Amino acid sequence: MTDNDTLRERIAGELSAARDRTTYLTTAVDEADLVRQHSPLMSPLVWDLAHVANQEELWLLREVGGLTPIHPEIDPLYDAFEHPRSKRPTLPLLAPGEARGYGHEVRGRVMDLLEKTRFNGTKLTDGGFAFGMIAQHEQQHDETMLATHQLRTGPPVLSAPPPPPAPADAAVLPAEVFVPGGPFTMGTSTEPWALDNERPAHVVDVPPFYLDTTPVTNAAYAAFITDGGYDDPRWWTADGWAHRQRAGLEAPLFWRWEGEWVRVSFGVALPIIPNEPVLHVSWYEADAYARWAGRRLPTEAEWEKAARHDPVTGRSMRYPWGDFDPTPEVANVGQRHLRPALAGSYPAGAAPSGARQLIGDVWEWTSSDFLPYPGFVAWPYREYSEVFFGPEYKVLRGGAFSVSPVACRGTFRNWDYPVRRQIFAGFRTARSGALETA
Repeated sequence: MTDNDTLRERIAGELSAARDRTTYLTTAVDEADLVRQHSPLMSPLVWDLAHVANQEELWLLREVGGLTPIHPEIDPLYDAFEHPRSKRPTLPLLAPGEARGYGHEVRGRVMDLLEKTRFNGTKLTDGGFAFGMIAQHEQQHDETMLATHQLRTGPPVLSAPPPPPAPADAAVLPAEVFVPGGPFTMGTSTEPWALDNERPAHVVDVPPFYLDTTPVTNAAYAAFITDGGYDDPRWWTADGWAHRQRAGLEAPLFWRWEGEWVRVSFGVALPIIPNEPVLHVSWYEADAYARWAGRRLPTEAEWEKAARHDPVTGRSMRYPWGDFDPTPEVANVGQRHLRPALAGSYPAGAAPSGARQLIGDVWEWTSSDFLPYPGFVAWPYREYSEVFFGPEYKVLRGGAFSVSPVACRGTFRNWDYPVRRQIFAGFRTARSGALETA
């Protein structure tokens, strides 16, 4: 098998995995649920269903293949920048059957194109980038659709086995790990499917710091609530306090008090699991908790150094555990489970520092604004990253149980408004300081 054959096989597998997940998420509900808007924050599921096919047609069939558009008249309907999510139900969208048929037709033509494509002809095809970009795009929309499922009301329609139990040492792990100061290589210039905001690789000098060994748990966050954390403006930024009052925030999204804290997860209400990472908190809430705890959120550079830097070799790895793609032994990703694993899980996926669960389980808020790296070049289109750069968005890292491995690596950057809570986000905290000795 040639290198091109191996690459074609990988691309076909990633495209197929993304489509299988899309199919599962859009056939788990009836057509009425597909066309309904479950929250003004989210598109109807049927919009995402056709949008992923439209992007696949635009980039693979038209840009890579140079083929005649199939339905150019629908392009404006599925342009994410032309219509805000809250307005999409009012558009003349393709009906569910039409959307599925369109996706099937596009995918059939893409698989034919894949067999003919040379992977060193253009920048778009070098290393199969355009195909990888589309696989990642569909998986990112699958995660968005999973968030829509979490917001929908009605009987549960999704199921998955629980994560494996925590290892025996989880209860005795140190609360924090030490990450030595010094330079490390942040970002990438070699990852073939890395997106523009991950590039280029550049050296960043990070002072020494301490980082939570695991994400903050439900029990720890409940202590913040019990101590009046939502009622004390000392712990909140001015914007955060104003938002907390305006939105009436009292606990993480999907939590409710019934004599004990209960969380609704994909239609099922159960008591919170104390040692599970807290989920569905905004940046403002994460930042307030960190201040209450006498700590802070880590910067994006601190997070990435903790996740990638190997102090023995001085090299930045693709993942905390090394360079190989995530497996069920090292991280909770890929929607295998519908919740985070217990804090301290996946010791085989630990970073050299000893921090666990830096990849998977929950997206982790950082203190950093979403900004370009030095030498950033928007490619292949400005609307993926460049139009979002600025202080309005905060960076999240690490992925969650909801993230596909193809769209989750040590350099991958996510971003959102600091008020957002419907995303599968948690956090861990940090503090500055040199190594302390007894």
